[in-house]
Amino acid sequence: MSPLKRLAVIGSGAGTTAEMIVKASHAGDLAADVGLIVGNNSRSGIFGVAARHGIPSSHLSTVTHPDDAVRDAAMVDALTAARIDLVVLAGYAKKVGPDVLVAYSGRMINTHPALLPAFGSTGMYGDRVHAAVLAAGVKETGATLHLVTEDYDEGPILDQQRVPVRAHDDVATLRDRVQAAEKLLLLRWLQRWAIGNDHPAS
Repeated sequence: MSPLKRLAVIGSGAGTTAEMIVKASHAGDLAADVGLIVGNNSRSGIFGVAARHGIPSSHLSTVTHPDDAVRDAAMVDALTAARIDLVVLAGYAKKVGPDVLVAYSGRMINTHPALLPAFGSTGMYGDRVHAAVLAAGVKETGATLHLVTEDYDEGPILDQQRVPVRAHDDVATLRDRVQAAEKLLLLRWLQRWAIGNDHPAS
């Protein structure tokens, strides 16, 4: 039997997406191992996920590595040492460094809470996206899974999940439904990738 593919989750927040991925892996619903969790905020929930599940973790930030280039190289080293096949950005609030982009070109994915190319690019993240969707009066939004490149939200699109905008929606209600769609979209794609039925660069 071939060894399971290994993925890393990099994030800045509560770690709910990392938790979902780890639980799916442990339950046998995802034929891949989470080999590393990386975060840039030592107080973020993502490190709690790592601790609860016994997953190696690495705190890489301006506190641990003030120099951008040194921090970038340290992330490459951590991912390489953990033998990571795919990097999943999950609410990561920093721009990925050039060394990581080169080392994991075509092997780093991210979700965006809208149907790209709409409501994307610099400054469009989190509730800003949902507020813009509501202000535009569109009837449909959703989630996008895409490859990570040097430009925000401009990497090749891998998959999308549509979410209707309801007449009574506010930012909070829309956020909740889009986040649920993001997680489902990501998990389904990872399940296909893990068994060789999808590939980031395809």
